[in-house]
Amino acid sequence: FAIRSRRSTADSHKRVSSKSITMVFKLRCVLAVAIVSLVCCLSGTVQGHTYKTGDCPSVEPMNGFQMKQFLGIWYVIQKTGTAATCVIYNITKNVETPDEYFIEQVSQKAALSLAPIKHEYSYTGKLTVTDRDVPARMTVRFPLSVAGSAKFVVFMTDYDTYAGVFSCQKIPFGHRQSATLLSRTRDLDKIYVDKIRSRLSGFSVDPFDLSIVNQTGCPKEGEAGWNIHIDPDTFSTRNIANAFRKAGEAIGDGFEAAVNAGKKVHLF
Repeated sequence: FAIRSRRSTADSHKRVSSKSITMVFKLRCVLAVAIVSLVCCLSGTVQGHTYKTGDCPSVEPMNGFQMKQFLGIWYVIQKTGTAATCVIYNITKNVETPDEYFIEQVSQKAALSLAPIKHEYSYTGKLTVTDRDVPARMTVRFPLSVAGSAKFVVFMTDYDTYAGVFSCQKIPFGHRQSATLLSRTRDLDKIYVDKIRSRLSGFSVDPFDLSIVNQTGCPKEGEAGWNIHIDPDTFSTRNIANAFRKAGEAIGDGFEAAVNAGKKVHLF
């Protein structure tokens, strides 16, 4: 009887353990969906695109382009179909891989319109020069892009004041495209804005698809608020596991707690 009782107890513990594992797995799945949904909502605002039929327009890359001079901070002055504010691009060299660069997009926006305070959203992709003879023509790949990489063309810049970039991605039944006017400062003289928009028009890209990005009243670095950082390593198996482990605490605290998966996903 004692042996049978011990076996019964062991079986009971196994059943409880199995149920616990199942519940934890389901909870992690729910948290994964919540995190990805939140990020997708925010990324749709930063990465403005318009959808068109047919092939991508032919946008000519700049002749004699020097990527080294193009690196650094750029402020987004106008961008295709976006409601984001205070958008900044930071382009840096990937020292581990030749002809590869990181493009970080940082934007301030309200947290899903649930609060009056504003927060920071950071999204990092990879730029790759596929032809060294034409360095202004690249491909760009962001972690959340299900459709894969897109064309990325720098069609004009003086490196010190302004730049115009264009990206396009082929999708079933058409393509999606995005044009961006960049400045080394938070404002750009109208003469340069008109110059870039005119060049876009010459490429059969409608400049009236662009939205003005507000660069006034932007937060200073280090101001309070939670942040979301997405980079190419965000969704590695290890980092997802770490995020799952702490995500419940962050969601429970209204995203005020830190979800620290290395340098990958941060909510604070």
